[in-house]
Amino acid sequence: MSGKLGSLGFVAVGKSLADKIVVAPGYSVQVIYALGDPLKSSTAAFRNDGTDTDWENRAGDHHDGMEWFGLDASGKPSSTSTNRALLAVNHEATTDEKLSSFFIHTDGGKSTLPRPASEVDKELAIHGLSVVEIEAKAGKWSYKPASSFNRRVTTMTDLLISGPARGSEHLVTKYSTDATRARGTLNNCGTGKTPWGTFVSGEENWAGYFFRDAKDDDSRGKKDKQVAALNRYGRKAGAASRHGWESAGADDKFVRWNNGALGASARADYRNEMNTFGYVVEMDAYDGNQAVRKRTGLGRFAHESVSFAKPMAGQPIVAYMGDDSRGEYMYKFVSAAKWDAADANASNRLAVGDKYLDKGALFVASFKADGTGQWIELSMNNPIVVANPDFEFKSDADIAIFTRLAADAVNATKMDRPEWGGVNPRTGDFYMTLTNNSNRTVDGDMGVDAANPRYYSDMKGSKENKGNVHGHIVRVAQGNPWDTAFKWDIYLFASEADADKARVNLSNLTDENDLSSPDGLVFSEATGLCWIQTDDGAYTDKTNCMLLAAIPGTVGDGSKKTLSYKRADGSEKRVDTYVGKAQTPSTLKRFLVGPVDCEITGLCETPDGKALFINIQHPGEGTKMADVGNPAKYTSQWPANAGYGVGNRPRSATIVITKVDGGQIGS
Repeated sequence: MSGKLGSLGFVAVGKSLADKIVVAPGYSVQVIYALGDPLKSSTAAFRNDGTDTDWENRAGDHHDGMEWFGLDASGKPSSTSTNRALLAVNHEATTDEKLSSFFIHTDGGKSTLPRPASEVDKELAIHGLSVVEIEAKAGKWSYKPASSFNRRVTTMTDLLISGPARGSEHLVTKYSTDATRARGTLNNCGTGKTPWGTFVSGEENWAGYFFRDAKDDDSRGKKDKQVAALNRYGRKAGAASRHGWESAGADDKFVRWNNGALGASARADYRNEMNTFGYVVEMDAYDGNQAVRKRTGLGRFAHESVSFAKPMAGQPIVAYMGDDSRGEYMYKFVSAAKWDAADANASNRLAVGDKYLDKGALFVASFKADGTGQWIELSMNNPIVVANPDFEFKSDADIAIFTRLAADAVNATKMDRPEWGGVNPRTGDFYMTLTNNSNRTVDGDMGVDAANPRYYSDMKGSKENKGNVHGHIVRVAQGNPWDTAFKWDIYLFASEADADKARVNLSNLTDENDLSSPDGLVFSEATGLCWIQTDDGAYTDKTNCMLLAAIPGTVGDGSKKTLSYKRADGSEKRVDTYVGKAQTPSTLKRFLVGPVDCEITGLCETPDGKALFINIQHPGEGTKMADVGNPAKYTSQWPANAGYGVGNRPRSATIVITKVDGGQIGS
């Protein structure tokens, strides 16, 4: 049962531009696991100078989502252990400029095509997932470099395709001609933990890693549905790839990143390779012998986290998700199988995942102007999807692979970048961060609406930004998680404290709790607190990214507000929205500020709520590739400047926060 912490018992942290972690008084911080740390006893200590090798056995880059999996003294799974566990960690991407992941290469790497195979090999290995054992002794946490549980899953790991898209013609590749397997996971962002004790990870911005030449549309035929899908998923013919991995040579591991129609059929090339990415992957952190699954039933888009409603015996499993791109959608999956509480302790946890995640119904959210909404089913049972004139769906496998187009067909609500979600353990309400949207306008395809009601101008120095610059957090209440009808309001409008309270700072934020670009969002099972993390570029002239603690309310605890806009023709547009109760420093407070250029992300805790783990992602990412040999020009030297590791190159890392008096975090 979740705790009921009724107040925030710490002094708010002020804004900070320092290259260090600033945490509330009375708390301590330890760095425990950073980019390059060895995961096997045979792997050399990390030198952090670009000469390191054996990346398949080191911590990957850009630590992101993360979950706790307890271990008892004998090394068996434990739901109560507070001093020994496995952390399952996403490694989303890498700090890069001009193609190269420059901090992991000696001289910054090559910034033109073709890319050297030796550099690409490193970059292929630093993406993916890791499992690492951690332990606390005498109050000091550390990771165990030689643990048999430690493992990496990379872009090269063999995975199983599971769910409705398994065997689809659109997933056939030279690597898996029967479309039952896929190679690797990529750009893993948010996470989740299933009711049966497995780790789920969302594949997010994977499209940019692929390349197809300018004539590929013609090669496929303009009427080929794949052309429409490739364009809708952000891979237009001729667009450059993020790292140029496809240019590194004739080896299959490089060629696969060219998803052009180059061969006689899909079995002879990688035209469908991009279709094998964009899913939720499920891994058993405790069992490295079990193959990771791509759960296609949960749809294909730019996945962030997966939030599970509290399971109820005899009822379906419900999972909430978001598509992190401007103007994309919020989703819900409802399992066909009904929950059996015995499955919470099953020995074959991925077989339980097969049961609940491979068959079910996928829904997309439509928000109405009156504060209600509807989850719309995306399946061949929906005649609107079947009759869609813009894209032909022949099966539920097609819907699983081309989910965005199915959501377009039912006119779902275009949101301001749905990122992380969380289910309030005390009320069951679902919260989702909408990080920002520079494409939001007054009218048009991305015009303001009730659930995305703000359009404004914000200055960062001399630069003007427009749209929904700072983002907001929406929340949804349902009678039962599997219901299709819901009520909604906006829990929090992110804003600078001095912004217009009538149009921008609608949540009445102050210097103690103002923020920009809410991204990570996790509820504490131990205390009931809602933890909010930022990934900001609009307010970073005033403060680095941060972690805030909140005492959540309930949907409907605020009021309706009307925002007014002047159209280009001089007419007025009025938008009603529903705003949660105004925030005060007693309900929302800044707990931590990170080092320069970082994103604060990923959060998990010990079952007693006395140790909090978060990730510091890409400190120093503003450094220029040309300055990789000059530490004085790094925008950050964290965590070396905090006493962790060698060298000066900044590293993404996991930290643990504890209270000096040994109490619960936030109390």
